[in-house]
Amino acid sequence: MAKEKFVRSKPHVNVGTIGHIDHGKTTLTASLVKVQSKKGLAKEIKYADIAKGGIVRDETKTVTIAVSHVEYESATRHYAHVDCPGHADYIKNMITGAAQMDGAILVVSALDSVMPQTREHVLLAKQVGLNHIVVALNKCDAVEDKDMLELVEMEVRELLSKYKFNGDDAKVIPVAALPALNGVPEWEKTIENLIAALDSEIPEPQREVDKPFLMAVEDVFSIKGRGTVATGRIERGIVKVNDEIEIIGFDKLTKSTVTGVEMFRKQMEEGQAGDNVGCLLRGIEKEGIERGQVLAKPGSIKPHKKFTGEVYVLKKEEGGRHTPFFTNYRPQFYVRTTDVTGSVMLPEGIKMVMPG
Repeated sequence: MAKEKFVRSKPHVNVGTIGHIDHGKTTLTASLVKVQSKKGLAKEIKYADIAKGGIVRDETKTVTIAVSHVEYESATRHYAHVDCPGHADYIKNMITGAAQMDGAILVVSALDSVMPQTREHVLLAKQVGLNHIVVALNKCDAVEDKDMLELVEMEVRELLSKYKFNGDDAKVIPVAALPALNGVPEWEKTIENLIAALDSEIPEPQREVDKPFLMAVEDVFSIKGRGTVATGRIERGIVKVNDEIEIIGFDKLTKSTVTGVEMFRKQMEEGQAGDNVGCLLRGIEKEGIERGQVLAKPGSIKPHKKFTGEVYVLKKEEGGRHTPFFTNYRPQFYVRTTDVTGSVMLPEGIKMVMPG
């Protein structure tokens, strides 16, 4: 656990990179950190460390699988940044990442324009309730034809409008992440433009700090001699050192005490709604807690296995179903950081449900 103290001097905003594989999400993440580190607003992290959840496919390409977290600051804000996987198989991790964001940076290669995962990620962003997207038009150093850039920008705006984002007014920032990462001044400037766009386009989120503490567990690891740490984004409320909490989910309920709270390897007196933190838990074995459970203020929530809901079924064009479904249909339910198979019972008198 950390030695350094976390000082909360600026509002905290969660952002992340989404977009197609190889369009440069991880390189852009590294360049954001690098450019801000030169101003003393971030600690520099190497590309390899951000890509550590990835598989190297060949010398030039890394595929991100896990969601990676970094931090940097602008003049007015503290940003936590998740680098989301672009590979189709890792959509589950993408949902976890996107659900944590207050706004997203959609990375589109100016050489390739809109690709299948670009669409998929924009649709997913809409589905998890993300409302603010800033576009980073990447690899602009490799495009000689200005008309080509305008064409790609038009395509991106059309895509955003199609999924009910404000495509006409979206900020589209031409960048080149690799030369910026390598310290080329004219391209470093484009990264500064991107950070300015984050400051202006993503409103400061209203956090629910006055509600009872709740945090979904994203990851669990143990620290020798200290105990077990559960990490995740605090959904609501505040957690302080020495608070008692309950670990709930998967038919289990365990009580524990939080003996430490930290963010980006810095110790905190308390974690607040919106923070990505690690909570050190007293007397809990690593096997005694798992991703998908939640930490909560004792007595504040009850787990349920049945609920009544009103559902809109996405059409094929919206990335949804091609065929109708009937009672006892068994879909995957994504609930915070986990997914479970459930079954759907249709109301009396309804035989089947059509997409749309």
